[in-house]
Amino acid sequence: MTPVRHDRNLRTLMMLVGVVAFMTGLAYASVPLYRLFCQVTGYGGTPQRADSAPSVVSDRVVNVTFTADVAGGLGWRFRPLQNSLDLKVGENKLAFYAAENLEDAPVTGQATFNVSPDTFGPYFTKIECFCFQSQTLAPGQKVEMPVSFFIDPAILDDPALKHINNVTLSYTFFRSAEQQDGKVGQMQTESIKAAASGEAAGETVN
Repeated sequence: MTPVRHDRNLRTLMMLVGVVAFMTGLAYASVPLYRLFCQVTGYGGTPQRADSAPSVVSDRVVNVTFTADVAGGLGWRFRPLQNSLDLKVGENKLAFYAAENLEDAPVTGQATFNVSPDTFGPYFTKIECFCFQSQTLAPGQKVEMPVSFFIDPAILDDPALKHINNVTLSYTFFRSAEQQDGKVGQMQTESIKAAASGEAAGETVN
């Protein structure tokens, strides 16, 4: 293979790897931006935040079911420690999730969250939550993570939710954007090195 062709192929490979890295980084960067928008508006069933629970507690009872998921690329085990619980509207409750790092290096994850049906989003309110900041786990580390929440009494004035008393709180953990960028960079370097080695081997054979 001629040097000109070798350089052209290497440049093409580097451009393709760069495009993949850019698109991957863009996808991960969009996660916190979308989460911020949803937290402010309650869009897509995203719960709200508050500093404290309301002083008024209603007799109306809501059943909350808890689910958990882990996005691809994150070697964690993640699950709720209770399947469901009941609470009165306005009552502050505490639930727990458990996470375990199955990888052989420290990993930082960030949880996204939503409730369903979506119309519950503006009324499902959190006081404290592990999802408010990223979580870093050492290799093999296991943790229990709390979430403190209540159902806003304003729901009592919403006719659309008058007869809906079941809601699901869902979390998905992603590898943090910073760690994902580092992983993409490592993959990019390894791909270029592998391609260069292959090119060199081809020249030797020729």
